[in-house]
Amino acid sequence: MSTDFAEATTETTATPLRDATDTMRAMIYEDYGDAAVLHEAELETPKCLPGQVLIQIAASSVNPIDYRLRRGEMRALMPGGFPRVPGYDVAGWIAAAADDAPFPVGQPVIAFLDSARGGASAEYAVCSIDAVTPLTKPMPIEKAAAIPLAGTTALQSLRDHGKMATGDRVLINGASGGVGMFAIQIAKAYGCIVTAVASRKNQSVCEAWGADQFIDYRTTDYTTTGQQWDLIFDAAGKASYLDSRPVMSEGARFVSTEPDVKGLFMTAVTAPFSKKAKVMLAKPNAEDLRTLVDLYNDGKLKIEIDSTYPLARLGDAHRRVEEGVDHGKVVVKVNQ
Repeated sequence: MSTDFAEATTETTATPLRDATDTMRAMIYEDYGDAAVLHEAELETPKCLPGQVLIQIAASSVNPIDYRLRRGEMRALMPGGFPRVPGYDVAGWIAAAADDAPFPVGQPVIAFLDSARGGASAEYAVCSIDAVTPLTKPMPIEKAAAIPLAGTTALQSLRDHGKMATGDRVLINGASGGVGMFAIQIAKAYGCIVTAVASRKNQSVCEAWGADQFIDYRTTDYTTTGQQWDLIFDAAGKASYLDSRPVMSEGARFVSTEPDVKGLFMTAVTAPFSKKAKVMLAKPNAEDLRTLVDLYNDGKLKIEIDSTYPLARLGDAHRRVEEGVDHGKVVVKVNQ
């Protein structure tokens, strides 16, 4: 399989696309637990309905939401229903499409799967056409697979919820992680002044991504620096809105990726005030994926890969993310 898998849209013969069979290989879990519950199984290959496409998956990537769901941390929001195929990030080719789909069979694509239960850790997945974007220029499989969820989270957090504007002073907490990697570069692409908060060992990589200032959270609490920011994005889900208020400028926004009860409460109670808090959950959106791909193609987005695993070692990939990745994304190769 070629490392760069996006050929021109008309050159579908350049892809290793094969006819979909009735069954497919997948990694599943049949109950909540640690990474050991993940195991290989043979499942029925999904069929696409009107408004959907079937994607032959080349690679996926692991995000913290994947292991949190596997451990049962969100069972109140998503109870029951096993077996489950984890993962939301997909890079691959259109294997089949309903008549209303705008993509030809063989088209290289990335997708942010719009099923609440995921489905990316398998040979095939179905997805709404509204959550799929074509790749028309060569891109390494690993980097393409790293984009969807983390990139969309960063873009929607900063642009839609954080209302970032050119010249804004933006602080990113957890700047060296998968979402932080995208957030630094997206904020810079939009003309913002970026402060990255991470551990000292990740200073150089944050600066390479474009951070204007770096704060080592182990030695300095950004809430006590006396500086002011127009937007604070807590990509790590560990900062506090109340603690951050003193360093938020008038009209500043605080955006977090931590969907807990406390965060949702803060979103509601701060709505009338000038300094607002917002807890966000990324929504699959093809146009946002296109924006991210365009940033990559324009040289404004670097994507760093921490490690790559074969599908059969998905459990090891989950453990890697759970242990804490210094920087970059963990990718899973599916069809090799």
